Amino acid sequence: MPNTRAAIGSTRRTGLRLGAVLLTGTLLAACSGSSEGASGSGGDGGTVTLTVDLFGSFGYEEAGLYDEYEDLHPGITIKQTDTQDEQDYWKSLQTRLAGGGGLADVQGIEVGRIASVTQQQADRFEDLTAYGADALESEFAPAKWSAATTPEGAVLGLGTDVGPQAMCYRTDLLAEAGLPTDREELAGLWATWDGYLELGERYMDTAPDGSAWIDSVGSLYAVMIGQEEERYYDAAGELIHEDSPAVRTAWETSARAAGDGLSAALDQWSPQWNQAFSTGAFATLPCPAWMLGYIKGQAGEAGQGTWDIAALPGDRAGNWGGSYLTIPAAAKQKEEAYKLIEWLTAPEQQAKLFRSQGHFPSATGAIEEIAGTTDPYFSDAPIGRIFGDAAQEAPVQVLGIHDKSIADQITNALSEIERKGTEPGKAWQNAMKGIDNVLG
Repeated sequence: MPNTRAAIGSTRRTGLRLGAVLLTGTLLAACSGSSEGASGSGGDGGTVTLTVDLFGSFGYEEAGLYDEYEDLHPGITIKQTDTQDEQDYWKSLQTRLAGGGGLADVQGIEVGRIASVTQQQADRFEDLTAYGADALESEFAPAKWSAATTPEGAVLGLGTDVGPQAMCYRTDLLAEAGLPTDREELAGLWATWDGYLELGERYMDTAPDGSAWIDSVGSLYAVMIGQEEERYYDAAGELIHEDSPAVRTAWETSARAAGDGLSAALDQWSPQWNQAFSTGAFATLPCPAWMLGYIKGQAGEAGQGTWDIAALPGDRAGNWGGSYLTIPAAAKQKEEAYKLIEWLTAPEQQAKLFRSQGHFPSATGAIEEIAGTTDPYFSDAPIGRIFGDAAQEAPVQVLGIHDKSIADQITNALSEIERKGTEPGKAWQNAMKGIDNVLG
């Protein structure tokens, strides 16, 4: 699920600048973020249970990192809860933050929400510099670090991953439809988004029964908007969503895909969407790095070798998602929670997570280490190179406090087009009304 550089001055800004991942910056000493060998008992010899509440698939359990941490820290037990849909997770988190109860020791925050946290809710989260986090700044891409820092200098989260984008596709379905399956050839055919839609029309002419070109036009919109620097806010922090050329282009392209019948019309993270990974309901999937682990989890062993990855359409790379680990002010085990998130976000663990689950590192020390990584599940695709190149080329994005909420309303309106046949102009009006309601 979830990948940011804000130029933070002395005054608050509505928009934070987010780099999908900026690979500039000093590579760090590998072990400086690790807390291996430290006692996990909190100093009293007893057992400490740390609660972790996340959304989507962070991959820590799947990669065995919790088990490793517990082995290294006798007396620590980690219990994770998660919600697949980030919108549901965020709503629940807001309710619990307002009431002060029911919060975990560690809470995940999606990058599209981090400006809301730093600008509106800083008092509800721990300043991690109180636990020594300021010593870690050089370990992270500058954009990732800055986005979780308040204008006053409080650091409210440690970065997990970022979301450089590519296109995942089903080689077996494309072959059955008589289309090329080579990743370099496909990247040439869909060098533009028009080319991508045209290839989709060819696919639909000969597609296997029950298979569409893409999972949903909402995912198409998300990946296109992730290629843009200014989307919903401009560099001055002003809302521009209604007149943004980037938003309009992504909207019109997505509406065209819906009108051409290229979409399976599946809501991402829904049970139906999850099932579609194993039924062949769609041939291509816009694919930030963190999606790789999710595909593996849903398609299972039967999917190995049927998926591959190619460069993204369009004239630039992009970023979609990335996350942070935070500690609520109401957490019960703050000291031990900090030790855990410091360890989980250290370069060594971020490199392990990429190799296992595809989550691209925000820790600069891990990026060089994973450059040559390939993935046998995805037909031995050179994922280190594909996503590394995308990370280097992605634009620095302007983020604001309502980014995720605005995107959600537009995605909901696109769903109306593909599910209900709503006329695009009417659906756009509905999106703008929904945004006005959210913004108040």
